[in-house]
Amino acid sequence: MNFWSLYQHGFARVAACTGHTVIADPHANAEAVLRQARRCAQEGVAVAVFPELGLTGYSIEDLLLQDAVLDEVEQALQSVVAGSADLLPVLVVGAPLRHRHRIYNCAVIVHRGRILGVAPKSYPPNYREFYEQRQIASGEDERGGTIRVGDAEVPFGVDLLFAAQDVPGLVLHAEICEDMWVPVPPSAEAALAGATVLANLSGSPITVGRAEDRRLLCRSASSRCLAAYVYSAAGLGESTTDLSWDGQTMIYENGALLAETDRFSPDEQYAVADVDLDLLRQERQRMGTFDDNRRTHAGRTGDFRRVDFRLDPPAADLGLKRRVERFPFVPADAERLALDCYEAYNIQVAGLQQRLSAIGGPKVVIGVSGGLDSTHALIVAARAMDRAGRPRSDILAFTLPGFATSDHTKGNAHKLMNSLGVTAAELDITPTARLMLQEMGHPFASGEPVYDVTFENVQAGLRTDYLFRLANQRGGIVLGTGDLSELALGWSTYGVGDQMSHYNVNGGVPKTLIQHLIRWVITSGQFDEETGETLAAILDTEISPELVPGEEMQSTESKIGPYALHDFTLFQVLRYGFRPSKIAFLAWHAWHDPDAGAWPPGFPEAKRVAYDLAEIRRWLEVFCRRFFAFAQFKRSAMPNGPKVSAGGSLSPRGDWRAPSDGNAAAWLRDLARFDD
Repeated sequence: MNFWSLYQHGFARVAACTGHTVIADPHANAEAVLRQARRCAQEGVAVAVFPELGLTGYSIEDLLLQDAVLDEVEQALQSVVAGSADLLPVLVVGAPLRHRHRIYNCAVIVHRGRILGVAPKSYPPNYREFYEQRQIASGEDERGGTIRVGDAEVPFGVDLLFAAQDVPGLVLHAEICEDMWVPVPPSAEAALAGATVLANLSGSPITVGRAEDRRLLCRSASSRCLAAYVYSAAGLGESTTDLSWDGQTMIYENGALLAETDRFSPDEQYAVADVDLDLLRQERQRMGTFDDNRRTHAGRTGDFRRVDFRLDPPAADLGLKRRVERFPFVPADAERLALDCYEAYNIQVAGLQQRLSAIGGPKVVIGVSGGLDSTHALIVAARAMDRAGRPRSDILAFTLPGFATSDHTKGNAHKLMNSLGVTAAELDITPTARLMLQEMGHPFASGEPVYDVTFENVQAGLRTDYLFRLANQRGGIVLGTGDLSELALGWSTYGVGDQMSHYNVNGGVPKTLIQHLIRWVITSGQFDEETGETLAAILDTEISPELVPGEEMQSTESKIGPYALHDFTLFQVLRYGFRPSKIAFLAWHAWHDPDAGAWPPGFPEAKRVAYDLAEIRRWLEVFCRRFFAFAQFKRSAMPNGPKVSAGGSLSPRGDWRAPSDGNAAAWLRDLARFDD
């Protein structure tokens, strides 16, 4: 495979084009179409969509009935067809065409010197400022037919799908303007029939607020249809007798805006984006109700006709024209991030509050290390107690120092417990750990500096053992603190260890999000200033299990890899089921340049690093081995806890159900497909 080719990774580049229309001059408008088509071809665009009635102008009204104009439309259309012969994109061009005894408002689909088919507008409007039915016939009932264009008889109807044989998943359908505004748009049926890229050629004039209405409809259509929606509206040059025009273009994918252009521009413009066909296919596979809906409407969707063509996409490196979040669990947009943090925090608080209420209101027992995860679980517990009208002293918080616990983290743990007003205590586990190691005959008991897995897990296990026994003694439940990222990698001690608890509020929260949740708790004033200062100090602390003594703090990420990359991979695997080679392609585009793209608000400058492809591949292999071949047995026995992120959870009762004795062979073979 050519690793750098977007078409090798399930993407297709699409464009929504608009420009300056020349009223009733099809030849001038055809040249404008070809001019933009050539620019699109240079950029590797697969599908280029132009405005409604683009060859004549939308606003020519009764001039649509003039033979001089209609004759030139057919001539101009042939010039577009001829001019497309050596061009890559499928061109979706708007034109009025004569058929039987009527004129139809059509989308003409042109590729490499031939017309693939013609789709008529289903619902020409006749209300308010619109009087289309005076000139235009409805094409809603046109199915299974043909139309003569020039010397060719080509498929004609609203039942046409245009499928690229050599680009898996690229299936195009076209509808026109008002078709999007009706309760059951033609594109909805087309999506159920298999269309993944829905084109809308629009002549929509602009009035105050209409641009937002269009955005709403395009976003909704792409989300409900699990599709890409490419929208192109008429721009300047249209008649301003009673209306005005803004040339709005948009590309949405599964509810997300990928690209748009400025409105009211005097120049030719086009929005370009790379649509993820794999993502759309995966979404449809996972959402079984999508196909169930197809079955309900099989009488209509089963008769769609498929017109095949070969795109012959370029294999070169064209870059990637879409925003790839470095932190897919953490949006870079400040307003969106604040909303996500508000919802995530309150999901956790509400989950714990309900669980405590349902089991008789026990106390909460929690181990507090001074690290990110236990800190966040503690502030979730504090707010849950507040909302339940219970004193925070019902939280029994213990710091349990071991052989490598630093004064810094222990001090922060005490400061946090004290500022929150919980019942705080310290329980040193080192005497018990020494005794256990001695009775096991471990070399450390004889003074040898042997810090193996047993040495580490004796400490981790004792901490959990103490917490469970303390909960028995004092009428409480043990609150888990391990996060989603640790569950993914199996970075926890199984059974009597940090893998187990009575309830885990952090199990649905990835490590990269927890940092921002704590920042949001500080900036939104959830607690007093003293607590906020301690939380800020904890945010600046290196992620470490603090189990191995030594001069340097034990770094988790130096051993298992950066959580930033692991969370990136986890999202793509869990949410979309992407193959490792594609994840590496996406990760490189997200991470190779620290100055490109946006970072989440408040993310420290010093930590804005880059990763090259070798690093990405190295840690992706670690992830695949740990996630698929090692860690599932720990997840199969994980405690209850709320799902938080739309990216998914790893609960065996929820998003992720997998065998504990799996292997990573298929993923590792895919990773070997490219050579960095």
